[in-house]
Amino acid sequence: MRKLNSLLLLLVLAIMCPSLAMAQLQRPQDFKGKYKLKEVVILSRHNIRSPLSTNGSALSKMTPHQWTNWSSASSELTLRGGVLETEMGQFFRKWTVNEGLFTENYVPTVDEVNVYANSMQRCIATAQYFSSGFMPVAGLRVNHRYVPSKMDPIFFPRLTKVSEEFKKEALKQIAAMGGKRGIVGINEELKSSYDIIENTLDLKNSPACKEGIACSFDNYNTKILLELGEEPQMKGSLKLANTASDAFILQYYEESDAKKAAFGHDLTLSDWEKIAKVKDVYGDVLFAAPIVAVNVAHPLLVYINDELNADKRKFTFLCGHDSNIASVGAALGIEPYSLPNTIEKKTPIGCKLVFEKWVDKKGEVFVALNLVYQSTDQLRGLKPLDLKTPPMVFELKLKGLTPNNDGLYTFKDVNNRFVEAIPVSYTHLRAHETPE
Repeated sequence: MRKLNSLLLLLVLAIMCPSLAMAQLQRPQDFKGKYKLKEVVILSRHNIRSPLSTNGSALSKMTPHQWTNWSSASSELTLRGGVLETEMGQFFRKWTVNEGLFTENYVPTVDEVNVYANSMQRCIATAQYFSSGFMPVAGLRVNHRYVPSKMDPIFFPRLTKVSEEFKKEALKQIAAMGGKRGIVGINEELKSSYDIIENTLDLKNSPACKEGIACSFDNYNTKILLELGEEPQMKGSLKLANTASDAFILQYYEESDAKKAAFGHDLTLSDWEKIAKVKDVYGDVLFAAPIVAVNVAHPLLVYINDELNADKRKFTFLCGHDSNIASVGAALGIEPYSLPNTIEKKTPIGCKLVFEKWVDKKGEVFVALNLVYQSTDQLRGLKPLDLKTPPMVFELKLKGLTPNNDGLYTFKDVNNRFVEAIPVSYTHLRAHETPE
């Protein structure tokens, strides 16, 4: 009876959360009989870091309360982030061994495994912790171009081609996210989130308010800045609230006492989701507009496509930022999604955009596309991961492409999607580029 009840519960979960069904129930046994795992390419966001702002910054002035005493310097990976990333590496080790891609304690050749990180401390450290959990006896080298911390052009989401025509279209696409009210509409939809952040910060009693910097997030006329060679940027309430949203999210993950993380407030999970929504929207506004995405993601699109077509490669781990995942996903035409079991609905801390290459008995190659991430409960609880207690695995869909009955796209279709996105991000914009 207990076994029957468990099976019924799993069935209900599969019906309620179809995109998570493969993760919860794992692929059926006949899947292994039909396909063999050939290669895995991962684009990862770094794990938990301390906030980007330091003492004396706008963030430190936005509250009379004291932020968490972080275990790392500003913008660097925390100790908790290192532990969580090691656990993710261990999960991928168990999964790839179970699927027959590697044997236990495998030591790969330099051609088989590629670990490459942006030259920021939090990215290099994340890749190091992941590789230690993934292949603990292999001594994998974490490749990066520069001494920390400098942005690598491959991961730097900067605008490489800019023109007046580009700016006009980009601002039009961004404004469309707010409906008829445009940019103002985007901010109006965040009012309840702004209210919670203001109250939790005690913004009205903060040094920022006393100094005339900000007493509330009431500047809804957000300004978008699109300059050649720079990341897309903004000014206004969304920018300022995002700074606090980012810090609160990280503090919630880092601090075991949820009330302490909220400066003594009793916030519900829904409240935390509203706080995180600001950061999700901020990322979409800056990096998910199609014309912007293909522009800033161009170097990574080329690199990922090369890795997927490298004959000897079995596993690639690329470590960058949420902006990288957001822009690559938008450039490839991933359908809109909202992730379950996490307060961050788009690109949770430490999440991984995973391309799985499978080959069937006829030699035809297919691709599964998933977002793998630790749930908020797993992040806060430091819960070990394995095949029986896996991280969240959310199945992603590509606009205009139809997967087979096993949820796989043909490699030809996916490869063509890259081929289509890469020229758009260069040749289309080149015709209207601003002279350098």
